[in-house]
Amino acid sequence: MANTKDNSEWFKDWFNSPYYHLLYNNRNTSEANLFIDKLAMHLKLKKEAAVWDLACGKGRHSIKLNELGYNVVGTDLSQESIEEASTFSNKTLDFFVHDMRTPFRINYFDAVLNLFTSIGYFSDKRDNFAVFQNVYNALKPQGIFVIDFFNAAKVKSCLIAVAEEKRGDLMFTISKRLEGDKIIKNIKVNDKGKHFNFEENVWMYTLPDLMNYAAKAGFVLKETFGNYNLDKFDEQNSDRLIVIFSK
Repeated sequence: MANTKDNSEWFKDWFNSPYYHLLYNNRNTSEANLFIDKLAMHLKLKKEAAVWDLACGKGRHSIKLNELGYNVVGTDLSQESIEEASTFSNKTLDFFVHDMRTPFRINYFDAVLNLFTSIGYFSDKRDNFAVFQNVYNALKPQGIFVIDFFNAAKVKSCLIAVAEEKRGDLMFTISKRLEGDKIIKNIKVNDKGKHFNFEENVWMYTLPDLMNYAAKAGFVLKETFGNYNLDKFDEQNSDRLIVIFSK
């Protein structure tokens, strides 16, 4: 049985696994591009603004942002993801392996985007706060920090305990449960007689939680939205919690 070596660092094995990329290969690129278009129009960033795509994965958001004319840096903990994203690099688009708990450039970016629930992974809440502090330090004065997170209230009310997802010849069995303020997702897959077991373990952050971290780092809340169409956030019904902070 293959498993993550340390549950508190579950993301290191899972995000570098080919099964992670296979399971989530159905992410809607057109929806992501429309979201980036709407977000860019709303933020009204200047042409050639410096944008940090924090936890960029394989770079789909970074690439779209760069196509819109921004100078983009994408970072991710997964070396495999960065290697693939880097095939799209150019003079205004760079990718680096980076752990968001550590500082990355100072007073450099006009905007930092953290999209598709890419925060709240760390078991020690001080590490999660460090992300906010590092982003604050990386932003120029009046810089913008955008967080796209799941809506914890909606997730709790609609939780499906066990589900299966088929990808090619492989069947993933996904179990979800709530443990205190966390949602735990267990992912099992059998590939050619070998059994693999991975875990996702994410804090169920609410708007007040994110606002608390942000305020401690020095941010000011600007706006909240509830979906990728940038409609108003409703705690009971919105699928997403999209929060925009200003330095």
